[in-house]
Amino acid sequence: MLSVERVSKRFGGLLAIADASLAVPQGAIVGLIGPNGAGKTTLFGVISGFLPPTTGTVAFEGADITGEEPHLRARRGIARTFQIVQPFAGLSVRENIAVGAYLRHARRAEALAQAEAVANLVGLRPMLDGSASGLTVAGRKRLELARALATEPRLLLLDEVLAGLNPSEIRDILPVIRRIRDGGVTILMIEHVMQAVMALCEDVYVLAQGRMIAHGPPQRVCEDPAVIEAYLGHGTAARLREGAHA
Repeated sequence: MLSVERVSKRFGGLLAIADASLAVPQGAIVGLIGPNGAGKTTLFGVISGFLPPTTGTVAFEGADITGEEPHLRARRGIARTFQIVQPFAGLSVRENIAVGAYLRHARRAEALAQAEAVANLVGLRPMLDGSASGLTVAGRKRLELARALATEPRLLLLDEVLAGLNPSEIRDILPVIRRIRDGGVTILMIEHVMQAVMALCEDVYVLAQGRMIAHGPPQRVCEDPAVIEAYLGHGTAARLREGAHA
């Protein structure tokens, strides 16, 4: 569904991404992991059209979209969440979600109906008519997810949707992500919560200092010496191995 071929992104003298490639098959949940500053969010910016690559190509469903604007990619079916959640504080939860729904539903009644359907999916139905400013961190994360889903994407880019959540909140949102995939949405997710990556992802790419250093099933990637050295550390890798065996 998504093919990123040898993408590089330079900001002046800084090479943020260097010759990175990845592929996301339809119906998969694919992880993109790596240390802070590795270039993961920059790569999302290139995929979603917010940043033009310096070199390389991005293709979606066989079409080269490297030069397309973000709104055109959204119409094709690519949506993303953002690491820093910024809801429209003066609007209700329902109205916030409807902002995304207007991409495909010009009539207000239809957009609001779509917002309600998405709220049901992500667990926000009880908060629909409350102010977005009153949501907890977990609620805001679900709202960010809902707003992206309201555009009715085929490919969803999740940028640290679990960041800032406590263990019980993470446990509650994992089935939501699975339901989204089971509903026909392919997912590429940036995540630091490795237990979630192990539980959700069939395939994982590892980005470090702008370069892809590993790719494969999560268990194999977590045992890769280069990944342990650049990102996980020996303690985390050991805990993940123990968890997998358990």
